[in-house]
Amino acid sequence: MANTIPRMTVPYSIGAMAKAAGVPTTTVRYYERRGLLTPDGRSRAKYRVYGEASLERLRFIRSAQATGFTLEDIAALLTLHDEGTGGRCRTEVRSMIARRLADTKAKMTDLERVRTVLLEADASCGASKGPCPVMAKLTVRSRANSA
Repeated sequence: MANTIPRMTVPYSIGAMAKAAGVPTTTVRYYERRGLLTPDGRSRAKYRVYGEASLERLRFIRSAQATGFTLEDIAALLTLHDEGTGGRCRTEVRSMIARRLADTKAKMTDLERVRTVLLEADASCGASKGPCPVMAKLTVRSRANSA
């Protein structure tokens, strides 16, 4: 009977699982479409049902995203976990971490550049008595970008 609820400690509907993980149901459906999550079965009424393992997987996905891993990284992490590959897992995870660290460093450099520009703009605004120099500068840039 593939259409019945599988034996699990606590069957969750999609809404209950989403609520337990603190995400909208659309997120659960999106992860399903991406192949990151699958329902454990279907109810007699054909609704998706999930067990504790699915809830933990959903929480793992969210936690990994919050850490900076991409959905592609997360798919690879889940595959490694599902395959139970010990040493290979450690090597690949460390490689992913290295990429995320490099991306984070680049983003921090970009943000520091933005911060510097904003601080300079704020200082020029405060020192100006006439028209706002920031608005003038942005207007010039916008004209140059549209040309």
